[in-house]
Amino acid sequence: MPAQYKVDQVAELKELFNGAEAVFVAEYRGLTVAQASALRKAIRAAGGKAKVARNRLAEIALDEVGLAKDVKMMKGPNLYVVAADNSPAVAKAIKDFSEVKENAAFVIKGGVMGKNLLDLNNVKALASMPSREELVAKAVGSIASPLRGLVTVLSGLPRGLVTVLSAIADKKKEAA
Repeated sequence: MPAQYKVDQVAELKELFNGAEAVFVAEYRGLTVAQASALRKAIRAAGGKAKVARNRLAEIALDEVGLAKDVKMMKGPNLYVVAADNSPAVAKAIKDFSEVKENAAFVIKGGVMGKNLLDLNNVKALASMPSREELVAKAVGSIASPLRGLVTVLSGLPRGLVTVLSAIADKKKEAA
């Protein structure tokens, strides 16, 4: 019979992992309190959540939620970073943090997106993707561009008419 605190922690992890777009696994051993606080702040700013958990309990929670897992990745003290909806932004936050020389102790091991396992290269590729806001802006710009051209062409006819009428009025003023 498992201890109640373990059951509670698995339930908390299931709630955290449930509906997650991505879960990233990283080793945090050797970070100072200030570095860990800065990391958590960056993750929160990107829309993610970070949780330190025992690997076996996280493995059970991932199984129960239906996400893939890699037991090789789940060795040692791990930080589980959960991206609920904007996984590229969260991946970028942890990648940027890990690339700072002073944060060399923070090592990204990989992650999970649904049934797919991500290695370090996949996490970096995900981090290089544009954010959701950038993609929406590009889509809106692509849709608006032809409409803007159409408006310019359609407004050219009345503008030309006004220009011709203005030229005629100027000639009549000169003749008078």
